[in-house]
Amino acid sequence: MTRFIVVPQWQGSPSARSMTLIDGADAIAGDLPRSATARVEVPVEAGEALDTGIRRFSSLQRVRDLITTALTEADGSTEAAGVATGHTVVVGGDCGVAVPAIAYAAARHPELAVVWFDAHADLHTPDSSPSGAFAGMALRAVFDGSPLTPDASVPAERVILAGARELDEAEAETARTSGLAHLGVEDLTDPARLADVVAATGARAVYVHVDLDVLDPAAITGVAAPVPFGLEVASLTGTIGLLRERLPIVGASVSGFAPPHADAVVSDMGSVLRVVGALA
Repeated sequence: MTRFIVVPQWQGSPSARSMTLIDGADAIAGDLPRSATARVEVPVEAGEALDTGIRRFSSLQRVRDLITTALTEADGSTEAAGVATGHTVVVGGDCGVAVPAIAYAAARHPELAVVWFDAHADLHTPDSSPSGAFAGMALRAVFDGSPLTPDASVPAERVILAGARELDEAEAETARTSGLAHLGVEDLTDPARLADVVAATGARAVYVHVDLDVLDPAAITGVAAPVPFGLEVASLTGTIGLLRERLPIVGASVSGFAPPHADAVVSDMGSVLRVVGALA
């Protein structure tokens, strides 16, 4: 049984349109099965940095704890009901929502790999980030820790960055030296390539995160920072499908739907739901 936790967090985004992430998360929630969906009430306030170098840190910290609680309750409710345990898909909001979800999955699956689909690398630290936005630090936090998540969840050698094509100099250096695998869009033209790379890490389970800007702008308009020459929807969903044939997906998240107007919700929802369906 797949469960969904909707987290309309906007505080981690660097975009001037960050609050449209609330609309995007709620639009996705409207098409999810109500009985299997919970919603985290994100703080209204922006929050304070608290000398961490991370903008809006206090609100992000609160949402981190709420996500962990929601994941624990989702597992407890299915066990109490005697329902076969499945995995949970966290629906953001900005991609910072994936970080506590990955930590939760890694604590239960010590040999976890993480696949991070994103047009951007999200490999900054508070010291290197030009914006101070946590979304740009989210993947780095997974394997290197951060003020928001002091303990790394998964070693870099079991992290695969997929589809990234816009990296700052500091991020490119981290991608080269940290030990993670970076598969560009061209590497994913063979849908089996990702599954092979994940299997080679020795992982026994996988967490998959998708920031929707990994898609080509022709496939989706409602993202805050589109980057040309991205993945087609069929390529992304096919790659995820082959991956799950090789390893169980034990957690997933999707983020970055920021429709600028109601018409964008209508035109993009088909693509968004295909991605959610591949993760579920």
